[in-house]
Amino acid sequence: MVGLDDPGGWRDRTVVEQRPRNEGAVVETTRGGTQRGRDHGRGGCAMMGGMTVVKINAITVQPDSGDELAKRFAARAGAVDDADGFEGFELLKPTDDRTQWLVVTRWRDEAAFEAWTSSPGFAHGHRSAQERAGGDAPKPVGMHSEVWSYVPAGGSTPGQ
Repeated sequence: MVGLDDPGGWRDRTVVEQRPRNEGAVVETTRGGTQRGRDHGRGGCAMMGGMTVVKINAITVQPDSGDELAKRFAARAGAVDDADGFEGFELLKPTDDRTQWLVVTRWRDEAAFEAWTSSPGFAHGHRSAQERAGGDAPKPVGMHSEVWSYVPAGGSTPGQ
């Protein structure tokens, strides 16, 4: 199981192939077949040169419910990794007294994100282990949720 300090599990994956995607960038393919882009020239990441979309699910929880949210995400870590067009995931925990956690995902394009949200895998991944075993759904952790959509507009990658 992937630890909470590495919710996407990238540290556990070994790159087995690198191939050019566009000028200055490569696509890395991991043993699990997952691909991710990296820019090794021109500054910024490869995702900025394409049509990558960033989806942020801002989930507001009760002040004492954040650890339960993290636990539920850890229980389903990797569930989206094989979705076509999926580029990465992070669960961000607030470091102050905020009660809003951020689920940040990156997708090749809007169509890939939409295909995932309408897939059986999306529905399955959003059910608890109890529900998948035929039991009742646990009480929701989130009190409110908003989905924000962004595209990269700039940035840099240190050391590359």
